[in-house]
Amino acid sequence: MTASTPDTSTFITAPFQLCRNTGAGLLGLFEKIGTLSLFALRAVAHCFLPRWFPAQFLRQLIDIGYYSLPVVGMTALFTGMVLALQSYTGFTRFNAESAIAGVVVLSVTRELAPVLAGLMVAGRVGAAIAAEIGTMRVTEQIDALTTLSVNPFKYLIAPRLMAGTLMLPLLVLIGDVIGVFGGYVVAIYKLGFSPNSYLSQTWDILETMDVVSGLVKAGAFGFIVALMGCYHGFNSARGAQGVGAATTNAVVSSSILILIFNYILTQVFFS
Repeated sequence: MTASTPDTSTFITAPFQLCRNTGAGLLGLFEKIGTLSLFALRAVAHCFLPRWFPAQFLRQLIDIGYYSLPVVGMTALFTGMVLALQSYTGFTRFNAESAIAGVVVLSVTRELAPVLAGLMVAGRVGAAIAAEIGTMRVTEQIDALTTLSVNPFKYLIAPRLMAGTLMLPLLVLIGDVIGVFGGYVVAIYKLGFSPNSYLSQTWDILETMDVVSGLVKAGAFGFIVALMGCYHGFNSARGAQGVGAATTNAVVSSSILILIFNYILTQVFFS
């Protein structure tokens, strides 16, 4: 019996196939980025150009802002409470209990309130936007709007972008107050801090830029959540499976972009 010789063509074509697959993946990524960028530019342009739909805008303000308040408030409350408790557990090792008030207020206003609120709204609002617009795409309601001479970007996309950008900073501002209050409750009634001393330390360390940076982040995050929900819903594939995929992609992409832009904005404000 003769030993089989290895197929040399496999060793020759394997590197080329790897390069081909890598190039195709990169081209697909750049195509997605370009498509999303053009979609965002078109959507932003329609936010400033007539005609407007006030009823749709008010509806989105309520859906994005008012109905998201309970989940954002609960998240901020328990985040502040846990933060105070964990800070006390760590700082007692270094006799630095007096820094707990500052850690709580800075962590909540700068980072935790905008990021956690953005992630919670992405899970609730981003999924709902993608599912609603994706269903409209599947049932050809978007085509019907075009037939009726109603621009889908003005009727569907622009109100959601404006409402998301405006309402998330308001939610974060409320979340700041609730989160700091949660830390205050734990510090006073659980850890035995003096109320006057805790409030005095909180006001002494808090600066205007701390709150402003969190609100700017919240506006960017609200825009991202609304944009990704609209983009994936508007470009949803046909059928129930396509709508489900659009909903999942909207939440995942929103969450990833929130974390990426959180670092970028933090670098801009506090570098």
